[in-house]
Amino acid sequence: MSSTELPSVPPANVLPKVAPVRVADGERLRSVGLPGITLTVRSRPPAREGLPPALYVHGLGGSSQNWSALMPLLDDVVQSEAVDLPGFGDSPPPDDGDYSVTAHARAVIRYLDAAGRGPVHLFGNSLGGAITTRVAAARPDLVRTLTLVSPALPEIRVQRTAVPTALLALPGVAGLFTRLTREWTVEQRVRGVLGLCYGDPARVTPEGFRHAVEEMERRLGLPYFWDAMARSARGIVNAYTLGGQHALWRQAERVLAPTLLVYGGRDQLVAFRMAQKAARAFRDSRLVTLPEAGHVAMMEYPRTVATAFRELLAEAGETAEATGAAVSGRAAPRAVRSGDQIESANSGS
Repeated sequence: MSSTELPSVPPANVLPKVAPVRVADGERLRSVGLPGITLTVRSRPPAREGLPPALYVHGLGGSSQNWSALMPLLDDVVQSEAVDLPGFGDSPPPDDGDYSVTAHARAVIRYLDAAGRGPVHLFGNSLGGAITTRVAAARPDLVRTLTLVSPALPEIRVQRTAVPTALLALPGVAGLFTRLTREWTVEQRVRGVLGLCYGDPARVTPEGFRHAVEEMERRLGLPYFWDAMARSARGIVNAYTLGGQHALWRQAERVLAPTLLVYGGRDQLVAFRMAQKAARAFRDSRLVTLPEAGHVAMMEYPRTVATAFRELLAEAGETAEATGAAVSGRAAPRAVRSGDQIESANSGS
């Protein structure tokens, strides 16, 4: 089944009402209409005017909320915006039902072109990492720096723990999973997701768990939730099979922007061994590895990721103030160029 087939979901005017999306203190949500898509954008006001823009792109099954822990730690160096990809968060499905990596990248490019915000400091996690890699390769004029947290780039030998997610790409699997898990409570579903994505799920506070349950409950009320998940998973698998100039690793080699790579030692979805390959592929890369982190280091260890990004800015000559405002009392991880690997003992959240 092609990822470009139209989704069988009700028109927007008959979708059931669901709970509103959570907005953290200091955040704002707005809806942006573009040709064929409508995007919800989450933003925070910068500490002062004139700061360069940043755009954050979430992964499969995520939303712009995945960046809410990191964005306030960078208020003094960038103007932060995080996008809900079509069919995720508070963004409705795309008109054409295309959830391919290329279609998601096109949505990001359309937004940046329409907003006139480029070049931006571009962030991507997991699927968002594949999307932003494609954006940076295709439109270098839109990207100042690239920060990738566990990017979903092709692996020949996929981890066993990642297989169930990959199986979502198969026609009928999402429906089968829905039937098999019909009796699961929302809390059970959230614990499963946290166990898969976090290096240590115990780091999630009771308040954070409650918010995750509320968001999961909201999403399960959307009739297109599983369709968006399955088609986006299929989009990742399809992107992994592309060759030539469209191959993701080939596009990684074409990225000109200074790139920060963040990998977690306990990542169950993107193999930790891919860190060195990524560091070799991106021509101007800095690699930070967090041995205790899982798949979403920007949620688990936001202060450490923020410190590494500040160092990227300083090394790239973006701003003399990049490292001036400390985000923790601990020593910053030293990100090094050209694929040299380090392990950061920092685990400040």
